Amino acid sequence: MSYKDLQDFVKRLEDIGQLKRVPVEVDRNLEITEIVDRVSKAYGPAILFENVKDSPYPVLINAFGTYERTNMALEVNDINKIAQEIENLMDMSSGITFVNKVKSVPKLARLAQISPKKITKAVCQEVIEEPDLTKLPILKCWPEDGGPFITLPLVITKDPETGMQNMGMYRLQVYDEKTTGMHWHLHKDGRRIYEKYRVLGGKMPVAVAIGCDPATIYSAAAPLPKEVDEMIFAGFLRKSPLEIVKCVTNDLFVPANAEFILEGYVDIDELRVEGPFGDHTGYYSVRDLFPVFHVKKITRKRNPIYPATVVGKPPMEDCYLGKVTERILLPMVKLHIPEIIEMNFPIEGVFHNCVIVSIKKSYPGQAKKVMHAMWGMGKMMYTKMIIVVDEHVNPHDLSTVAWKVFNNIDAAGDIVIVEGPLDALDHASNLPRYGHKMGIDATKKWSTEGHTREWPNDIEMLKEIKDMVSERWEQYGI
Repeated sequence: MSYKDLQDFVKRLEDIGQLKRVPVEVDRNLEITEIVDRVSKAYGPAILFENVKDSPYPVLINAFGTYERTNMALEVNDINKIAQEIENLMDMSSGITFVNKVKSVPKLARLAQISPKKITKAVCQEVIEEPDLTKLPILKCWPEDGGPFITLPLVITKDPETGMQNMGMYRLQVYDEKTTGMHWHLHKDGRRIYEKYRVLGGKMPVAVAIGCDPATIYSAAAPLPKEVDEMIFAGFLRKSPLEIVKCVTNDLFVPANAEFILEGYVDIDELRVEGPFGDHTGYYSVRDLFPVFHVKKITRKRNPIYPATVVGKPPMEDCYLGKVTERILLPMVKLHIPEIIEMNFPIEGVFHNCVIVSIKKSYPGQAKKVMHAMWGMGKMMYTKMIIVVDEHVNPHDLSTVAWKVFNNIDAAGDIVIVEGPLDALDHASNLPRYGHKMGIDATKKWSTEGHTREWPNDIEMLKEIKDMVSERWEQYGI
């Protein structure tokens, strides 16, 4: 049974001892961040701050902050099961992928059952009020941040050409009671829709949902293909349709179970300086000009909870959501690059800076082919480093991967340097959003790849000796 809303998830966390209530007054300006940073890095509980200075609303944070809670949030025992379900939806024989099946929803009962369900009365509209963002317990996370930021917003827009809605997660810097920044990066779907409105002129309707059931929150952050409706994907994860309701001031549909909804518009002729922001890379992202979101109405529950997250030096809460993305991406990647066996986005690589893949190598130069194929797959173009190892190496065993990289490469032939797009948060390249990426071929080299020397075998004990020692282990008294 899917969670009814965020508060249903909070109740479940508390029931199993995974939630800590903090009744004393805390400050949204830096203090909450320092508390959460310590708790997160100690793999501590979710926290509900019940008494936030200058706000009537409690703050929920670190709700996804362990693998156990992330599994709970998505109602699985193992996040790999989500990838298995997606793989099952891929009809390999006919070449119909999950994306194409989503596009043909009426023909597929399984997906038809998870399409959003429109309703006319919703708890997210129990209270309708004039906007005053200062009443919300919006956090200023780090000392050099440009101001307080809404860090878990579900930003909803609609393509003016296709009529298809998009739901993405883009941080919102609060400027005053009624306006925020709208952090649409160049390569994001929200930015693509914004550019269409710039051609049309005028105002672009926008709605922001804050605080939904966990599957819907994750769906907004997931790097889905643009053909996939995030609300359908939320239904897929929830195994039940997401109820949606029309906004009070525009024609956008928003999650009916949200704690808060911000309704408003972006004026396509207006830009404002946004940032800095202490980001998930562990560094501050710099100031830049971004569109401005004007809030016209706030609708909410009578007694809402405000959810937030803090990002910074890993590991933090977002790392666990990143691992969900890794698992969900794997079957899609394997569909296009079938020689890939396993994949790991190390937490230290902050998801877009490094990926390690193991492959079943069957022809010369295959590792380099895999690198280029991955760089050509959507948001994989941001990946600054791709490491390729043989099929018997577990990409999640970083010690073994490091051993292979440190010992198996000849720099002149096994390192590939390419130029191309980079993530907007990358600070190391000379140019913004463009620079160099590296591939490392740490596989065993063949004579057909030009390796003229005999390649040594890994040192491994005979299986019968290992089995014998295991059977006798207690006899040794060690």
